[in-house]
Amino acid sequence: MMITRPHAPGPGTDTRLRDRMILGGCLVLLVVGLIGLASATGWDEVRAQIARLGLGQVLVLLALSLVNYLFRGLRWHLFARRLGLDTALVQNLRHFLGGFAMSVTPGRVGELVRMRWIRRETGWPFERTAPLVLIDRASDLAAMGLILALALALSTTGIMGAVPVAGLALLASFVVTRPSLLAWMSYGAYRATGRFGRLFVRVRRAALSLAQFSHPATMLFAATLGVVGWLAEGVAFFALLQWMGAEIGLWTAIAIFIFATLAGGLTGAPGGVGGAEAAMIALLAANHVPLEVSVPATAIIRVTTLWFAILIGLAVFPHAEAQSRKGSHALEHG
Repeated sequence: MMITRPHAPGPGTDTRLRDRMILGGCLVLLVVGLIGLASATGWDEVRAQIARLGLGQVLVLLALSLVNYLFRGLRWHLFARRLGLDTALVQNLRHFLGGFAMSVTPGRVGELVRMRWIRRETGWPFERTAPLVLIDRASDLAAMGLILALALALSTTGIMGAVPVAGLALLASFVVTRPSLLAWMSYGAYRATGRFGRLFVRVRRAALSLAQFSHPATMLFAATLGVVGWLAEGVAFFALLQWMGAEIGLWTAIAIFIFATLAGGLTGAPGGVGGAEAAMIALLAANHVPLEVSVPATAIIRVTTLWFAILIGLAVFPHAEAQSRKGSHALEHG
């Protein structure tokens, strides 16, 4: 009688389980932290602050967030066309917005989903679309770094650590948008380690293909779209604080929002969950905003930015997936 052994789970199963546990842990810590802070200031005060917002004010916050998503979606379309993709505006917006469904997944899975949809609909492999992801990330860093630098210059109060963060964001965007420099760094990393040769070759190829985006008019238009988009969410944060009775200046509020968003990203947590909220509340406290205002304000602005984006992504995702399957079928039988 032959005895068969059960198949051991592969490494991919362990990785997925670990990623889910990390995401779940981040969300639990976020909820527990917000509940703890709200409890420390009293639920009555928190509920009273939230109740001060009317439906019209909530719609204004959502509209400003939508400005950010649409402007960045237009930038994604601009980069896709510069890369040589023969994709329409509606198609590119579908890819960009649908990827938001994966915003809080580990490892920026949303980017891979977008590339998968492009591959299905156009036949382009991941290696050819990788520059699109790199330039989009770099443009976000550049826009946020510029806004943070401007906000710090115009704000009446400083933010400890904001200048280095703004500098790092601008430096990272500079490196990514310099094809020859990025390719040289990739080659240097390979020479130093002597390992992962294929990976470094792919990175070098992707880096050299970034030259397609280096046209001054393209970069200027892309920077404008990114700055306007992220400024809209910063203004939303300022308006929210004003409605809740906080005495804080426009540029200080924008600086806090942008810095907290960047700081959350630096933690490596999906969507910056936990880190962005902690930074936002701490910076508001340093600017004499009481916890009974800062805690609900932080919760509301994250719901109307990050979680609103996820909701849009979840709404677009099934349509984007269905359209990509149709595109893949058309390519196979075209």
